[in-house]
Amino acid sequence: MASATASESDASPKNATTNKTMAPQKKAGAPGTSEKSEQKTWWWLLFGVFLALTIGTRFYNVTVPDHVCWDETHFGKMGSWYINRTFFFDVHPPLGKMLIGLSGYLTGYDGTFPFDKPGDKYNGTHYEGMRIFCTALGAAIVPMTFHTVWDMTSSLTASTFAAAYILFDIGMLILNRYILLDPPLIFFMTASVMGMARVSRLTQLSASFTTGWWLWLAFTGAMLACTISVKFVGLFVVLLVGLHTASDLWDVLGDLTRPISYTVRQLVARALTLILLPIVLYAAFFYVHLAVLNRSGSGDGFYSSGFQSNLVGNSLYNVSMPREVAYGAVVTLKNHKTGGGYLHSHNHLYPKGFGARQQQVTTYSHKDDNNRWLIKPYDKPVPDNITLLRHGDLVRLEHLATRRNLHSHREQAPITKKHLQVTCYGEEGQGDTNDVWVVQIAGGQAGQTVETVTSRLTFYHYIERCVLTTTSKQLPKWGFEQQEVTCNPNIRDKAAQWNVEDNQFDKLPSVNFQVYAPGFISRFLESHAVMLQGNAGLKPKEGEVTSRPWQWPINYRGQFFSGSDHRVYLLGNPIIWWSNLVFLALFLIIFGVEIIRYQRGSAENNTTSSSGVDENKWRLLRAGLWLFGGWLIHYLPFYAMGRVLYFHHYFPALVFNSMLAGVMLDYVTVRLPAWMRHAVLGAAMAGLVYSFVLFSPLAYGMKGPFSHEPNSTLAGLKWMSSWEF
Repeated sequence: MASATASESDASPKNATTNKTMAPQKKAGAPGTSEKSEQKTWWWLLFGVFLALTIGTRFYNVTVPDHVCWDETHFGKMGSWYINRTFFFDVHPPLGKMLIGLSGYLTGYDGTFPFDKPGDKYNGTHYEGMRIFCTALGAAIVPMTFHTVWDMTSSLTASTFAAAYILFDIGMLILNRYILLDPPLIFFMTASVMGMARVSRLTQLSASFTTGWWLWLAFTGAMLACTISVKFVGLFVVLLVGLHTASDLWDVLGDLTRPISYTVRQLVARALTLILLPIVLYAAFFYVHLAVLNRSGSGDGFYSSGFQSNLVGNSLYNVSMPREVAYGAVVTLKNHKTGGGYLHSHNHLYPKGFGARQQQVTTYSHKDDNNRWLIKPYDKPVPDNITLLRHGDLVRLEHLATRRNLHSHREQAPITKKHLQVTCYGEEGQGDTNDVWVVQIAGGQAGQTVETVTSRLTFYHYIERCVLTTTSKQLPKWGFEQQEVTCNPNIRDKAAQWNVEDNQFDKLPSVNFQVYAPGFISRFLESHAVMLQGNAGLKPKEGEVTSRPWQWPINYRGQFFSGSDHRVYLLGNPIIWWSNLVFLALFLIIFGVEIIRYQRGSAENNTTSSSGVDENKWRLLRAGLWLFGGWLIHYLPFYAMGRVLYFHHYFPALVFNSMLAGVMLDYVTVRLPAWMRHAVLGAAMAGLVYSFVLFSPLAYGMKGPFSHEPNSTLAGLKWMSSWEF
């Protein structure tokens, strides 16, 4: 293994202040030309070896199994919708799914495979291009890790082991071989950190404002935009790069050989490339997303009536409907809040123990015949003449499919006990006085007519003095996991506003509603509001297997990617994952000790020392500090999340932990005698390779009995009882 000691060219004396916040710097003798040439040769040799091994391990049997695996059912389907230009709703930003769809389109996939459920055979469908594309992105993580750690440490040992920890991890191998969002997410995240490290190094080498420096800055900004455009957790790497950039600028400010104008130029350059450029690219990705998905689909109902009017095939697209609402009209009522559903009922009763056993009323996010209601006067049949609905009118709303009236009474709502239950009641349109509602227009005046789409309506219960609302709480399976509708005594409830979306009434002239279609900015903002609300609503379902963040670093339990005769089980390489924890703890101990020793003026940290060992030590510790910060930023926030969590959420943090392991392995062995250092590093590499070979069946496919069954060839791999392969 090549020496870990960095050359003086990696930290120019002019920029020694770059690291002064960590430790004093010393000038070490620059290596000769032959030493630099040998180091360069070793760099390219090792980089080439990792490229070859990465291609071999990642692309081996990449199209096997030839059936839908795990979440391919979601993201393959979404790729199909992009090819078909069919609008859908997802809680994540669009870039990853757009790239999956594009890769399928370019490789001959026609977007017709249904991706119904895991295990469905592809049967000749051209899925290979999408899987190979995702695998290629996942494979690139290994060489980028090597490059990143090299820029941070100038150590071939640290770079080699950081890349090896990624290369030989079974979990990273599995996660990056399927049609998922994880490969593009981790790829763009790692690319962002690689760009961050290279910009920092070029700045230290006095190469700021060169063409290469500008290109790497722009590359970093573009990768940040791409990361957050795949998943919102990309904000974590934005935070990391932001903190690292602030540290770089602080060091630049402290360089007294430079004028203050130089720091200002640095600040402006970072603002343009790391703030403005990502914002522009992020908005551009959404513009493409909304332009491509221009046809009505399953996600329409999550968005406002105005938003839907842009979608070809939607009932509101280029539609002509009566401008005003009249008695006798058949309407759909959409809750006006972000992501609000349609007022809905169906021929099922509330179960015993959940209020009166009357017909359920919910909100439902999809267009359905059970969303249709007939508007009637409260005290007489629908008049033959045209009578417009006005602010302050008393009405009954009859559910068209079941002929029962919208109703509330003094019974507790099924989930929100402080609210009153809302049901459908009566027979053939006949009910009682608890069916009467007062129609109120937000900000309306007496006699003002109700208008389609634009009027915000409140339905005030005439007897119980409460307002029709939705709590957004999901009902149990007896309510088909639709959202709860209640009558809220707090009449100022912001979720109690509705608008008429569809208005069917032949006696009134129709007008075209295209004029109410919102522009890009409005749709962009609404898309984010709906996504954020959707993320917040991702709660574990009854019987669903999830995991908790404390389980992830210890590799407590994996998850099946494929069942049947070809089983693939997502699990980390235990040698890598458990040694990662050891190196995390070791870093905290060593860094704490070194900081204390430095603060107390240890002789080893004396600024008059001419040894390059001290400079190298602090370079490794500084790199370790940022990598530890990256792990912490990408892991700790999950403890505060109330949404459903899975094992694969840990893998972005794992990348930082693996890079830190490479850095710390170099740090703890660099002071050993040469023969002992080589022996330790050789044994470590052999352990990584052996553990990879040992657990590779989990990635490439297992057959035969499960590990807990008699005569299983996998029994020896079941090191923890919680593993289920």
